[in-house]
Amino acid sequence: MSNISNFAKNFNGGVRPNQFNVSVFAPAVGAANLDFLGKATSIPASVIGNVDVPYRGRQLKVPGDRTFEDWTVTVFNDPTWENRSFFERWMDRIQDNTNPIRTGSALSVYGNGIVQQLDRTGQIIATYYVQDMYPTNLAAVDLDWGTNDSVEEFQVTFAINNWTSSRDGINSSGSGTNIDFNVSTRVGGVEINAGTGGTSIIA
Repeated sequence: MSNISNFAKNFNGGVRPNQFNVSVFAPAVGAANLDFLGKATSIPASVIGNVDVPYRGRQLKVPGDRTFEDWTVTVFNDPTWENRSFFERWMDRIQDNTNPIRTGSALSVYGNGIVQQLDRTGQIIATYYVQDMYPTNLAAVDLDWGTNDSVEEFQVTFAINNWTSSRDGINSSGSGTNIDFNVSTRVGGVEINAGTGGTSIIA
């Protein structure tokens, strides 16, 4: 029989949306400084399409293809303009501002992201690896003489090809895209060594 005591035991305090780490890496420009300036993001969505097959006036639902929705990160603007410039340089590699050409290699446009859900003690509950992604929208930064007592922030939206997850912080998987990331860093106790053939995660 359900009661408030059983609910409290199973709820166990719940998970708080403000306890997380987020990181973004790009082979062409390195890593964004989001340890303290990554204000908001999301656990990536999981979507499997649906195919309706008609049969004698009824519709049989059949699982379709898996798709990956866009992923968004909100970033505090820093006084050195480091993060804003990071994403601007990344997008320049995809297509230059003045000439409609790609200034980097076809594969160097892709990057990786990591978002980790933490518990109330700062321990990692789950890790999500957002793979083979690139920025599609670097949002405007609004300026206004009448805006006081606030700090600048902006959103970056990414198109992604794949994401995988691991509850223990260790995972090695990818979409199959052969990309040389040339990035090695450590995030939340997890070392990310990204090289040709995908990204390896080492505890």
